[in-house]
Amino acid sequence: MLGRMPADAEIAVAMVAAGAEVVRRRFGAVLERIDKGGGDFATSADLEAETAMLAVLRAHRPADAVMAEESGEGGDDPSRTWLVDPLCGTLNYAARMPVVAVNAALRAGDRLVAAAVADPFGGDILWADEASAHVRVDGCDSVLAPTAATCLVDLNLDPPFPNAPAFSAVSLAADPEFVAGFRPRVVSSSVALAWVATGQRAAYITDGDARASVHFAAGIALCEAAGCVVTDVFGERWGGGPTGLIAAADSDTHAMLLRLAGKRRP
Repeated sequence: MLGRMPADAEIAVAMVAAGAEVVRRRFGAVLERIDKGGGDFATSADLEAETAMLAVLRAHRPADAVMAEESGEGGDDPSRTWLVDPLCGTLNYAARMPVVAVNAALRAGDRLVAAAVADPFGGDILWADEASAHVRVDGCDSVLAPTAATCLVDLNLDPPFPNAPAFSAVSLAADPEFVAGFRPRVVSSSVALAWVATGQRAAYITDGDARASVHFAAGIALCEAAGCVVTDVFGERWGGGPTGLIAAADSDTHAMLLRLAGKRRP
């Protein structure tokens, strides 16, 4: 139960918990599909989960701005913007694959100051403020400790690919040097980005635009708060353009992946 003036991180946790409850409850049910063009779609579960999340937000931060995956933008205070993704991995979910994430993050100016990611089926909620990142299980919080020990690297193969041919996740997966040191995975949900913060993944790599992304913001906040190394695919600060993302558990892993990712550049 949230207090009278809950911290932003606690609001993020409450938001993703509300969304995750809907996602669990609707799993396996007959879902209405809402076409979004280009082969993308939302389901009635996406919409219901987002409504539940926004209800929590409006109860505690009614003036804050919102950028939500399904309902768009709104709010009065653009200095504080919540990025809301009620169901990342809709294709998985619609195919009755329980590999999804429920994401919420608060951006204040150019900083991500609070975030939470729920795994609706694993039951964990990952959360972060600017200082640290934690996992909440059965109401108890533990500090996240990233590690590259698994050698598993998740590659996002979903288009668009604005940096091809200079960077190509498909080419990276086929690189003999890459497969000698890492094992590629394709989860097709931003929950894999959050797994870098937990130590379940050594790294996560995606092309595309991470700026103001409802898909990536919460995972990025978790990784940064946990001490991971996060840049774009060229080794620059992420968010400077549509230049992708490399999030790695440590600096050595990041340096190796950055070198491998740059092999095709002139």
